[in-house]
Amino acid sequence: MVKEAKLPRLSVNGVLETLASLYPDAHCALLHKNPFELLVATILSAQCTDKRVNEVTPKLFATYPDAAALASADLRAVEGLICECGLFKTKAKNLIATSRMLRDQHGGAVPARREALEALPGVGRKTANVVLSNAFGVPAIAVDTHVFRVANRIGLAASPQVEETERQLMRRIPRKLWSQAHHWLIYHGRQVCAARTPRCAECALEPYCHFARGSAPTGAKRRKKAGVDGILADSTVKPTVVGS
Repeated sequence: MVKEAKLPRLSVNGVLETLASLYPDAHCALLHKNPFELLVATILSAQCTDKRVNEVTPKLFATYPDAAALASADLRAVEGLICECGLFKTKAKNLIATSRMLRDQHGGAVPARREALEALPGVGRKTANVVLSNAFGVPAIAVDTHVFRVANRIGLAASPQVEETERQLMRRIPRKLWSQAHHWLIYHGRQVCAARTPRCAECALEPYCHFARGSAPTGAKRRKKAGVDGILADSTVKPTVVGS
């Protein structure tokens, strides 16, 4: 039996209550109308801002509104529509391959099971968590670069690894708050706890924060070794190449 890591002492309730008061309207920033659109948008969001994704997806969905349409798409045409997103060539291949699997194996629908989601090209644990939480209401904590950084700085987690950070957050945060806490941490990372210049002096979490006191746990000090850069990509994903 694996021994669980000892986490820093912290008033978890105090942190969560503060975050809830700061960001009462926190929600998924990726614009979508259904699970398919959310899945596509989340795949596109790797190493790309949500703002840029939201600028790209309207024209993509106008041309390919569902999995059946995108499954039959020309690779170069998809690349042209999403070229403003980072890694667009790989993402275009994965979007077409994923759409083919949705069409052929799931009747064109996005599955609501983690195992089925993670079997899709371009989909790893983080993307699956986003879709499960926001499309299907399944409690989940998707650890992107903001969640990873803020959680480890505060002391909610203490790990240089993304998946271990997720497990630690799941231990500390009540399950009913997992999805909302995910959004709270993202908002705080974007608005206050920036990667290079965190605004500690004006942060409402400063009384709790290990980083502000100069005692940040392991994960906050070794972020490069965790494979976290820009907008955190799914580290477990292996690109799937499909023909045009």
